[in-house]
Amino acid sequence: MAQPNQATITGGCLCGGIRYAIHTPVAAIKVCHCLQCQKAQGTAFASNIPVATGAFELIAGQSLLREYESSAGKFRAFCCHCGSPMYSRRSTRPQTLRIRAGTLDDAPAIAIAHQAFTDSHAPWWPPPAACPQFPDAAPQPPAVD
Repeated sequence: MAQPNQATITGGCLCGGIRYAIHTPVAAIKVCHCLQCQKAQGTAFASNIPVATGAFELIAGQSLLREYESSAGKFRAFCCHCGSPMYSRRSTRPQTLRIRAGTLDDAPAIAIAHQAFTDSHAPWWPPPAACPQFPDAAPQPPAVD
């Protein structure tokens, strides 16, 4: 549980059914570009924060949490309602969960520790400097008939 004067960081899935708290300062993000992470996240990479299992508290949504064994001993947890990836864990490292950084409610400014499997990066990432950027939603193109 949280220690006195220690900030608790909360997070959850897209639908709000799964809620968690992290009762320790978070470590730097570890970015993984491997093909398995690309498939599991549906994007160019996974952004992982290692958290001690004992510092992670599942507040709500135990019945919504599902795990998929993506390779021998590696489990990826997700919400069965909205599909949000929540964390991964390895049976050989039961003391650590790898929380998906995008599931934090109010992420503190966290540094990136490193990027792994960069030779497997998605060919469209990173975007070129000339790629349009919008501070809010991108303009909608005309409807296609």
